[in-house]
Amino acid sequence: MGRSPRVPLSVAGCLALAASLTLLAAPASPAASPDIVISEVYGGGGNSGAAYTNDFIELHNRGSAAVDVSGWSVQYASRSGTSYQVTELSGSIEPGDHYLVQLHAGTSGDGAAPPAPDATGSTNMSLSSGKVALVTGNAALGCGGDCDSASGVRDFVGYGDANDYETAAAPKLSNSTSAQRAESAADSDDNSADFTEAAPAPENSASSGGGGGGGGGGECGYPSTLIRDVQGSAHLSPLNGSTVDDVRGVVTAVKSNGFWFQDPCPDADPATSEGLFVYTSSAPGVQEGDEVSVDGTVSEYRPGGSSTANLTLTQLSGPSVTVLGTAALPAATVVGSGGRVPPSAVIDDDATGSVETSGSFDAGTDGIDFYESLESMRIEVPDPLAVGPTSTYGEIPVVGDGGANAGVATGRGGLLLREDDANPERVIVDDGLLPTPAVDTGTGFTGPATGVLDYSFGNFKLLLTETLTAGPGSATAETTTLASGTGEVTVASFNVENLSPKAPRSTFDALADQIVTNLGAPDIVAVQEAQDDNGPESGQSTGDQTWLELIDAVTAAGGPSYDYRQIDPQNGADGGQPGGNIRVGFLFRTDQVSFAAGTHGDATAAVQVSASGDADDPVSLSLNPGRIDPGNAAWDNSRKPLVGKFLVEGEPLYVIANHFNSKGGDDPLFGRHQPPARDSETQRHAQAGVVADFAGDILAIDPNAAVVVAGDLNDFEFSTTIDILEDAGLTNLPALLPDSDRYTYLYEGNSQVLDHLMISPSLANAGFAVDAVHANAEFSVQTTDHDPLIARLTLP
Repeated sequence: MGRSPRVPLSVAGCLALAASLTLLAAPASPAASPDIVISEVYGGGGNSGAAYTNDFIELHNRGSAAVDVSGWSVQYASRSGTSYQVTELSGSIEPGDHYLVQLHAGTSGDGAAPPAPDATGSTNMSLSSGKVALVTGNAALGCGGDCDSASGVRDFVGYGDANDYETAAAPKLSNSTSAQRAESAADSDDNSADFTEAAPAPENSASSGGGGGGGGGGECGYPSTLIRDVQGSAHLSPLNGSTVDDVRGVVTAVKSNGFWFQDPCPDADPATSEGLFVYTSSAPGVQEGDEVSVDGTVSEYRPGGSSTANLTLTQLSGPSVTVLGTAALPAATVVGSGGRVPPSAVIDDDATGSVETSGSFDAGTDGIDFYESLESMRIEVPDPLAVGPTSTYGEIPVVGDGGANAGVATGRGGLLLREDDANPERVIVDDGLLPTPAVDTGTGFTGPATGVLDYSFGNFKLLLTETLTAGPGSATAETTTLASGTGEVTVASFNVENLSPKAPRSTFDALADQIVTNLGAPDIVAVQEAQDDNGPESGQSTGDQTWLELIDAVTAAGGPSYDYRQIDPQNGADGGQPGGNIRVGFLFRTDQVSFAAGTHGDATAAVQVSASGDADDPVSLSLNPGRIDPGNAAWDNSRKPLVGKFLVEGEPLYVIANHFNSKGGDDPLFGRHQPPARDSETQRHAQAGVVADFAGDILAIDPNAAVVVAGDLNDFEFSTTIDILEDAGLTNLPALLPDSDRYTYLYEGNSQVLDHLMISPSLANAGFAVDAVHANAEFSVQTTDHDPLIARLTLP
């Protein structure tokens, strides 16, 4: 074959050929980054002789404007690897600022803690050779040996023996050196020229003095599993059952069988708690302020046992604890204005069974998740307001900010329970570590409530670690203004809470004073929880002495003459305090009303309704007083209702005294089952049906009959129990009270209606007034736990 003739090249031609050969030799590097560059790389973190405990990558904004790096990432691969490990970034970087990405911690424990990072990851970089890319996305790079010029790569550093780099590699590094950009604002796209080997000098956004910062929060350079890793962002730990080593933090509180500790450098994720309980089973041997390292097994402890509806507490059990030194206590998280404001209406709205296994974890919107995200942490409730009295267990339900962020308030400082609002902003202050003061509802305090957040008995509990002092209280017992005149009658409902002759005389005197003074000596009182004559002792169920002592106390208090009607239950058949044989009955003023003639019923006989044939008194009762269908299964282990026929100015008035099945056994509002199961209401629905049918039998004979259904119905004004009675044509009077006054009972800081007065259409049409007399439920010292209700009714 012949050769092509040689043709001389011009100078221009030689330059063009050289350029073309260069293009063939290697792909072009990207243009220098106009803003964010990689400014330092360190891969020896935590190795023997390391300068710092963690690997890290430092970024720098060499531009003139802030750059939002949300959705960006830094990615690492080994010197010849093609699998890039991704660490996501967030927040923004101000011009001139640095941004620190903290990565894997070595196991030697050598080195200083880096500054608080702006982002964190778990990537373990090589100390000597590797590749780092700054990418404007979060997808892992899929390139081979040319990732420095791949799409989306903003900056790239290959160091040591890396097979990919900008122009030439940066120096090989060691445990005590990092690759640092020689001039932070320069980027020639030549790693060899731009980077030098020097002692590591990491900077974060705070040390730069800028205000942009990332979104990662901080760490204290702790070398192993962090408390937040144990807690996770859920109700159950992602490490449950695992053994963890060297979990570090500062002891915040100590009790007889364990202690709480907390990471003093939280991250920016509010869903992950920074506190944890360590169960030692005996005196832990640490004290508040100790910085500790804990090895142990992650476990979920359910207070009360596995069969309860309680949430679990994440803890470390079987621990080995090492005290490293002392440190300042972590700052308490403010629960209120200036901190994290709790949800004010929703406890949970997405679980379909257990919150531990269903639904989403919404710490910002669901109260049960909000408090879970603070489990075992130090918290502070500013300007606490008691929304219930101190209980016999030393517990005080409070809200922060003086109630400014709380739900519907009562007129006396409480929180109204509503159908769509169970007030998750409440938290229970508990005396588990320090005593609590005795306060009434509506009392404020002289400082914040500060402690660790625990959980027991279906509630999150703030265990005080700093003394809480009450401010002045102003609650006083109310006195009604309702009194009967001509053509009127006053009817009250009053739960006297397990009253028996075993109670001190002072209890009878206090109840009598409320009947005479606070209630204005009503014409008829439907009474609940009168016990038998020997109280909680077993053996008999007769209870006349209880009524006679109460009447005697009323007379001593200056009240009018009262008589009573009641029926002794079968021994042990009606529930309540064991041996107490509680029952319902009537007190009535003999100067105002009379008890209609009739046969006195007994425990098992059912009163029957029939037409009398008398136009002036159309309804006849077979028994007076009489029990309503006492053999019905609806009344198993529960109080049987009692009907009494009274004559008021010669006109018949039928009063049905009730004490429905209690809510005992229902799931707590802050329990694991969401929505909470209310198994007890099935029996109340059946009980309401029996009473509604009986009232209906009277009204079927005489539509104008005056009928009152009164008592502790153990359900709310918006419940199905009340709906069943209202469907029978009865009007529920407490439901008509304004928000500020609509409650007769307080439970865990929720002011609620459990006691009811319901009236037939003729009474509703004739006119009425109703009053909830707040004399008991709001006070730490109570005569009974229920407030009485009273209504003034106009006779039809």
